[in-house]
Amino acid sequence: MAITWLDAHKTGMFPPLEHATEHGLLAAGGDLSPERLLAAYRQGVFPWFNRQDPILWWSPDPRMVLRPEEIRIRKSLRKVIRQGQFTVTMDRAFRKVMLACAAPRRHQFFDPDNSTWIHEPVIDAYQSLHELGYGHSVEVWHQDKLVGGLYGVATGRVFFGESMFSFQSDSSKVALVALSQQLARWDMPLIDCQVYSDHLASMGAIEIPREEFVSELSVLASHNTTAGKWTLDTDLPKV
Repeated sequence: MAITWLDAHKTGMFPPLEHATEHGLLAAGGDLSPERLLAAYRQGVFPWFNRQDPILWWSPDPRMVLRPEEIRIRKSLRKVIRQGQFTVTMDRAFRKVMLACAAPRRHQFFDPDNSTWIHEPVIDAYQSLHELGYGHSVEVWHQDKLVGGLYGVATGRVFFGESMFSFQSDSSKVALVALSQQLARWDMPLIDCQVYSDHLASMGAIEIPREEFVSELSVLASHNTTAGKWTLDTDLPKV
C-alpha cells in the first residue's frame, strides 16, 4: 500500500488508520506545527523519524498503554521510593529532559532501533507544545543533579508518552510512578506508551488492539481541559 504524503497546508488531515503498514507507518511529510501534532495525537498518530528522513507518522497495532491506577511497583522499587533518595518535579526542565532523552539510553517509549531520533527540529517542536501548555516533563533529581525523567504530550484526559531516560538506577521508574499517581489524582486514566517494551510491561503496561485504543481515545481526548504548566503534588511518589 502506498504511503500518503501530507499536504503542509492541511494540518488535521490524516488517512484512515487502517491504511497503515503492518509496522504502523501511516503517512509522511507535512510539518511539526503544534496544530498538526495535537491533531495527530488526538487521532492516535505520532511522529517518529531519523534526522535524514522525511517526517514519518505512525499508528501501530496493537498499541501499548498504561492505566495509571494499575501501575506495578515492585518491592525493590518501593524500597527506593521510601528511602527518599530522589526528588521529583514536573515541567521544571522540559528541554533538559528532551536533550537527556536524545542521549543513548536503555529505556524509552518509542524508539525501536535506539537511534537518536530526538534531534533539533523535534526538540523545537515539542518545546513549542510545552510553551503552549501541552508538552510536559517529569524530572527526577539526585543531589540537585538531573538523573532521570520522561516527557510527552497531554490533551484531554490522555498523556502520550514520548521518551524517558535513566542516568541512575530506577530513576525513570520513579518518574513513571510519580506521573501515574498524579494522573490518577487528576482523573486522567490513560497513558499511551505507543509500542511494546519489556521495561514498560514490567511496570504494568499492556497491549490493546488499535481499534480499542482509538475508541477510548475519541472519548478521553475530546474532554476540554486547561493547558498549562503542571506541578507535582508534594507527597508523590508514594507507596
